[in-house]
Amino acid sequence: MSEETSDVGEAFAFFTEVGILHQLSTNMLAKTLPEGVHPSHFSIINHLVRTSDAVSPAQITSAMQVTKTTMSHSIKVLVERNYISTEPDPNDGRGKLVVLTQSGRDFHKEAIEKVTEAVVSIIGPEQLVQMRRVCGDLERLRMHLDNHRL
Repeated sequence: MSEETSDVGEAFAFFTEVGILHQLSTNMLAKTLPEGVHPSHFSIINHLVRTSDAVSPAQITSAMQVTKTTMSHSIKVLVERNYISTEPDPNDGRGKLVVLTQSGRDFHKEAIEKVTEAVVSIIGPEQLVQMRRVCGDLERLRMHLDNHRL
């Protein structure tokens, strides 16, 4: 086996593990969210918490890598629940900005607490050490991939 083939196999194995972790963690999150709120909705709220700015729907669509139609529907659901609001973009008369509401911040905090309780109930000290050890590397890899999107 050539080195290049080995690298491809290692990359595939790595992303397979990351994908499985994503599925497992998303399923845990989904079980802790209120009826009608999906993990994808939580991801939007989480993005807004991380950016802490009013952002355009197009920016969120790009960050989530979904279609405009999907994002429009998700924004509608979150506005109906008063987790976000939309306001005119002062720099673009036709544009809107999405803003996290206090209810959205409260929802985010509660959701984090609930999913943390679920995770802590199954994570032991060894897994916690593993998570702490790899978190920085995963963050750097995520930033690299985010900066080099295809």
